[in-house]
Amino acid sequence: MLIVSNTNLKGRGIFAQKHFLKGEIVERSPVVVIPAEQVEFLDKTILGNYYYDWEDKAAALALGFASLFNHSYEPNTYYVKKFAEGEVELIAYRDIEAGEEITANYNGSPNDKSPIWFDVVNEISSLRN
Repeated sequence: MLIVSNTNLKGRGIFAQKHFLKGEIVERSPVVVIPAEQVEFLDKTILGNYYYDWEDKAAALALGFASLFNHSYEPNTYYVKKFAEGEVELIAYRDIEAGEEITANYNGSPNDKSPIWFDVVNEISSLRN
Protein backbone atom coordinates (compact mmCIF):
# COMPACT_ATOMS: atom_id res chain seq x y z
CA MET A 1 0.00 0.00 0.00
CA LEU A 2 3.06 2.26 0.42
CA ILE A 3 6.26 2.58 -1.58
CA VAL A 4 9.57 4.42 -1.16
CA SER A 5 10.50 6.60 -4.13
CA ASN A 6 12.41 9.78 -4.93
CA THR A 7 10.87 13.24 -4.73
CA ASN A 8 12.05 16.22 -6.78
CA LEU A 9 13.63 18.22 -3.95
CA LYS A 10 13.38 16.31 -0.66
CA GLY A 11 15.24 13.10 -1.46
CA ARG A 12 13.25 9.97 -0.90
CA GLY A 13 9.67 9.94 0.27
CA ILE A 14 6.83 7.56 0.99
CA PHE A 15 4.02 7.36 -1.57
CA ALA A 16 0.54 5.86 -1.48
CA GLN A 17 -0.14 2.97 -3.82
CA LYS A 18 -3.87 3.10 -3.12
CA HIS A 19 -6.52 5.64 -2.20
CA PHE A 20 -6.77 6.25 1.56
CA LEU A 21 -9.91 7.72 3.10
CA LYS A 22 -9.78 10.41 5.76
CA GLY A 23 -9.42 8.68 9.15
CA GLU A 24 -7.96 5.48 7.70
CA ILE A 25 -4.74 4.08 9.19
CA VAL A 26 -2.01 4.60 6.60
CA GLU A 27 0.81 2.96 8.58
CA ARG A 28 1.21 1.27 11.95
CA SER A 29 4.81 0.73 12.99
CA PRO A 30 6.37 -0.81 16.08
CA VAL A 31 9.04 1.31 17.73
CA VAL A 32 12.36 0.72 19.44
CA VAL A 33 12.43 2.93 22.54
CA ILE A 34 15.73 4.63 23.31
CA PRO A 35 16.04 5.49 27.04
CA ALA A 36 16.22 9.19 27.92
CA GLU A 37 19.84 8.94 29.08
CA GLN A 38 20.87 7.71 25.59
CA VAL A 39 19.03 10.35 23.51
CA GLU A 40 21.96 12.81 23.63
CA PHE A 41 24.10 10.15 21.92
CA LEU A 42 21.39 9.42 19.36
CA ASP A 43 21.28 13.12 18.48
CA LYS A 44 24.95 12.91 17.43
CA THR A 45 24.15 10.33 14.75
CA ILE A 46 22.21 10.41 11.49
CA LEU A 47 19.35 8.69 13.36
CA GLY A 48 18.83 11.95 15.27
CA ASN A 49 16.68 13.09 12.32
CA TYR A 50 14.43 10.03 12.34
CA TYR A 51 13.06 9.48 15.82
CA TYR A 52 9.89 10.48 17.66
CA ASP A 53 9.96 12.13 21.07
CA TRP A 54 8.55 9.55 23.46
CA GLU A 55 7.26 9.48 27.02
CA ASP A 56 9.60 10.21 29.94
CA LYS A 57 12.00 12.12 27.61
CA ALA A 58 12.87 8.91 25.78
CA ALA A 59 13.03 8.62 21.99
CA ALA A 60 11.43 6.06 19.69
CA LEU A 61 12.73 4.90 16.35
CA ALA A 62 9.84 3.57 14.32
CA LEU A 63 10.39 0.48 12.22
CA GLY A 64 8.63 0.16 8.88
CA PHE A 65 7.89 3.43 7.07
CA ALA A 66 6.89 5.63 10.02
CA SER A 67 10.33 7.21 10.51
CA LEU A 68 10.68 8.01 6.79
CA PHE A 69 7.68 10.26 6.09
CA ASN A 70 8.68 13.76 5.02
CA HIS A 71 7.57 16.85 6.93
CA SER A 72 4.92 19.23 5.64
CA TYR A 73 3.06 22.17 7.15
CA GLU A 74 0.14 21.00 4.96
CA PRO A 75 0.28 17.27 5.78
CA ASN A 76 -2.07 14.57 4.63
CA THR A 77 -1.55 12.46 7.78
CA TYR A 78 -1.10 12.94 11.49
CA TYR A 79 0.58 10.57 13.88
CA VAL A 80 -0.53 9.05 17.15
CA LYS A 81 2.04 7.74 19.60
CA LYS A 82 0.71 4.58 21.24
CA PHE A 83 2.97 4.31 24.27
CA ALA A 84 1.41 1.19 25.83
CA GLU A 85 1.49 -0.69 22.53
CA GLY A 86 4.97 0.54 21.55
CA GLU A 87 3.68 1.77 18.19
CA VAL A 88 3.20 4.85 16.05
CA GLU A 89 0.14 5.14 13.82
CA LEU A 90 -0.14 7.50 10.88
CA ILE A 91 -3.75 8.32 10.09
CA ALA A 92 -5.08 10.04 6.97
CA TYR A 93 -5.88 13.66 7.84
CA ARG A 94 -7.77 13.94 4.56
CA ASP A 95 -8.37 11.65 1.59
CA ILE A 96 -5.08 10.68 -0.07
CA GLU A 97 -4.87 9.72 -3.73
CA ALA A 98 -2.83 6.82 -5.09
CA GLY A 99 0.57 8.15 -6.13
CA GLU A 100 0.51 11.04 -3.64
CA GLU A 101 3.40 11.53 -1.22
CA ILE A 102 2.50 10.78 2.39
CA THR A 103 3.57 13.61 4.73
CA ALA A 104 3.20 14.48 8.40
CA ASN A 105 3.81 17.64 10.43
CA TYR A 106 6.83 16.88 12.59
CA ASN A 107 5.46 19.20 15.29
CA GLY A 108 2.78 16.60 16.06
CA SER A 109 -0.35 18.59 15.22
CA PRO A 110 -1.27 18.96 11.53
CA ASN A 111 -1.95 22.67 12.13
CA ASP A 112 1.21 23.55 14.11
CA LYS A 113 3.30 25.97 12.03
CA SER A 114 6.15 26.23 14.59
CA PRO A 115 9.63 26.14 13.08
CA ILE A 116 11.42 22.79 13.02
CA TRP A 117 15.15 22.05 13.10
CA PHE A 118 15.74 22.24 9.32
CA ASP A 119 14.71 24.45 6.41
CA VAL A 120 11.42 23.22 5.01
CA VAL A 121 11.17 22.52 1.29
CA ASN A 122 7.73 23.34 -0.09
CA GLU A 123 7.05 20.65 -2.63
CA ILE A 124 4.00 18.59 -3.48
CA SER A 125 5.21 15.25 -4.80
CA SER A 126 3.43 12.57 -6.68
CA LEU A 127 4.76 9.24 -7.82
CA ARG A 128 5.92 9.37 -11.39
CA ASN A 129 4.92 6.47 -13.59
